[in-house]
Amino acid sequence: MTTDTYDVAVIGYGPTGATAANLLGRFGLKVIVVERDPDIYGRARAISTDEEVMRVWQSVGLAERLQQDMLPDLPLNFVDGAGVPFIDLKITPRGCGHPPQQFLYQPAVDSVLREGVQRFANVEVLLEHECLRVLCTGDDVELLCADLGTDTFKRLRARYVIAADGGASPVRGQLGIGYSGSTYGERWVVIDTKVLREWDAHDRLRFHCNPARPMVDCPTPLGHHRWEFPARTDEDEQKLLREEEIWKVLGVQGITPEHVKILRAVIYSHHVRVADRWRVGRVFLAGDAAHAMPPWIGQGMSAGVRDAANLCWKLAAVINGLAPEALLDSYQAERKPHVTETTRRARMVGRVITERNRAIALARNYAMRALTRVPLARAASQRRMWVPDARYAEGFLAADRHRAVGWQIPQPSVAAGDGTRVRLDDLLDGRWAVLHTGVPPSGAAAWTELGVPAFRISDPGLVDWLGRRKAAAVVLRPDGFIYAAAASGQSLPAPPDGYTVATRNEVIA
Repeated sequence: MTTDTYDVAVIGYGPTGATAANLLGRFGLKVIVVERDPDIYGRARAISTDEEVMRVWQSVGLAERLQQDMLPDLPLNFVDGAGVPFIDLKITPRGCGHPPQQFLYQPAVDSVLREGVQRFANVEVLLEHECLRVLCTGDDVELLCADLGTDTFKRLRARYVIAADGGASPVRGQLGIGYSGSTYGERWVVIDTKVLREWDAHDRLRFHCNPARPMVDCPTPLGHHRWEFPARTDEDEQKLLREEEIWKVLGVQGITPEHVKILRAVIYSHHVRVADRWRVGRVFLAGDAAHAMPPWIGQGMSAGVRDAANLCWKLAAVINGLAPEALLDSYQAERKPHVTETTRRARMVGRVITERNRAIALARNYAMRALTRVPLARAASQRRMWVPDARYAEGFLAADRHRAVGWQIPQPSVAAGDGTRVRLDDLLDGRWAVLHTGVPPSGAAAWTELGVPAFRISDPGLVDWLGRRKAAAVVLRPDGFIYAAAASGQSLPAPPDGYTVATRNEVIA
C-alpha cells in the first residue's frame, strides 16, 4: 500500500479520459490516469466527430496528426427503400478552422491521444488498474486501486477526480448518483468490415430509411466500413451474428465477400440517460459516465471531449490558485443543456431513420424531397437536426448578458506578430484575451492591467460574425467562449472578483 498525491486523477482512458489527460498535462498539473484494460479497446465504437472537437484536439497539438487518419467532408444521404436519396447534403462548416464532419476509426484515435499523453512527464498512466473505491476526505480524494497484473493494491490521493469510466461507471455507482432515462427496446447489430474492393456509394454515410429494415451504412477510414441494423422481434439475435446471416443482410445492399471482409459483429442497445449530478464534492463525471445518447448524429464521443474541454481549464485555474472553487460549479450548468439538446436531436433523427409505418415513411420521403430543393429550407433543417450551436446560456459568464456572451468564437486564420498566418487559437494560446474591431474599448484597461492581452482583429469573416451580434469588443475565456462583450461605444464589464485571469499555458514543444 503506497500513498501518492496528485492534482487530478482521471479514471478511464477512452477518448474523454485521454483528452482530459492531454489538457491537464499541458496545463502542467500532476496527473494520474487509472485504466482497467491493458490496451486500447479494439472494437470501433465512435465513427464520427466534428470541427469543434477537432479544435479541442488542436489545443493540445494533435489535430493534424489525428486528421491523417480521418475522412473529412463526405456526403450524407437519407435514402428510401429503393436506395434513392430524399435528403442529400454535406454538413455546413461553422468556422472552427477544421472540416465540419469527420469520419474516424476509434482505435486509431485512441492510439494518437495516448501517444500525446506520453509527451508529458507530469502525467502518469496506470494500465490494468481498477479503481475499487473513491472516498472524498475533505481537502482531497482517496482512491484505492487494484493492480490486476500483480494482485496488489495502491492507495492514491488527488485533489480532484474526473470519472470518465463509461456508461456503467463504477465511480458513479459508488457515489450513489442516479442515471435516469431509458433504453431502447430494439437491439442493433453492428458489423465492422475491412474493404477489399470499393463499390458505388462506398464513400458516403447513408441512412437507409426502409420500413422493412432500417440500416446505417458508414465509411470509416483506414480501409474500414460499418453497417448497423436492428434485430426484428422474431429474429434470433445470436443467429444474426453468424457470417451466413450477415451476408444475407449485406447482400441486399449488393455487398459480397469480394467487397469486404467481416472483422466483427456485435449487438448492443441504444440508451438515453443523464446522471442526476455531475459533481459530488471533488469528483466530476464526464463522458458516458455523465450522459448517454443514441448514435444517430455521431455525438456520443464528441460530447465527452466537450466535457473535458469545459472542465479541465477550470480545474487548472482553481488548482493554481487563479480562481475560486465556485468556478467548478459552472461545469454542469454549461454542459448539460448542450448534451440535452444534442440528445433530443439524435432521437429526432433516429425517428426519421427508423419509421416503420409505410404510409408515414412515404409522406416523409415526399415532404423531405420537396423541402430540400429549397436552399434556405435545407440549411434551416440542417441547423435544427444536426449538432446544436456551441453556446452557453448559463454558467461562468458576465452578468451583463450581451447577445454575444456565451458563444464560442469562430477560428479564422489571422496574422501573427511576425506576419505569418496562424489559426486564431494558436495565437491566443489558451489565454484569456480581449478582441476588438477598432480602438480598445472603455473598460479594456481593467483587463489589460491584469496582463490579459488585447488584439485588434481585421479578419472580415470574424468582424462580420461579431457585427451580427452587435459586438465591437469581447473578452474570451481560455476555452474560446465569450465571457463578456460590448457594442461600439459601450464599456466592457470588469473582470470577475476573486479571479486572476492573466495566465499563459506552457507551449507544447
